[in-house]
Amino acid sequence: MSAQEPKKGAEPSGVDLARVALRAAKEAARARGDAAQQRKQARRGGGLRSGARADGRDPMALGAAINRLLSDRGWETPAAVGGVMGRWPEIVGDDVAKHCVPDRYDEDERVLVVRCDSTAWATNLRLLAPTLVARLNEDLGHGAVRLLKVMGPGTAPRRYGPLRAPGSSGPGDTYG
Repeated sequence: MSAQEPKKGAEPSGVDLARVALRAAKEAARARGDAAQQRKQARRGGGLRSGARADGRDPMALGAAINRLLSDRGWETPAAVGGVMGRWPEIVGDDVAKHCVPDRYDEDERVLVVRCDSTAWATNLRLLAPTLVARLNEDLGHGAVRLLKVMGPGTAPRRYGPLRAPGSSGPGDTYG
């Protein structure tokens, strides 16, 4: 029989009651500590820490790392517009998407350039432009797209015409 266990049949003494209470308190603290550690780990994304305090070297989930990179570099809007270009048929509808595709996005001017395969579709899209800009801003955030610039089908530049002389190399040969 150990000195820590009370004798059978005897009433537990004050020291024995203190030992039992201490053991119960330690187990409860350990259980609370495990729960607190799990809550901490869930708050910081489940990763491990590099030291006593959180810093930029701590491992993080890939999605969180990409979001952090996008926000640090100010790439949220271009990335969102890139996502819109990938989901273009969902946003404008299948009929319009068959004939009009997003070409580029000018971040400074907040202009989305769309190229159409015919002048008729370009005219149609110009009429739909305010509705599409509202739909895009609803998806991307207010003010992400200020203007929708619609381009017709690409054609080669004119070689000859009323403003060109045959055999000229351009405007440089008229200046001296």
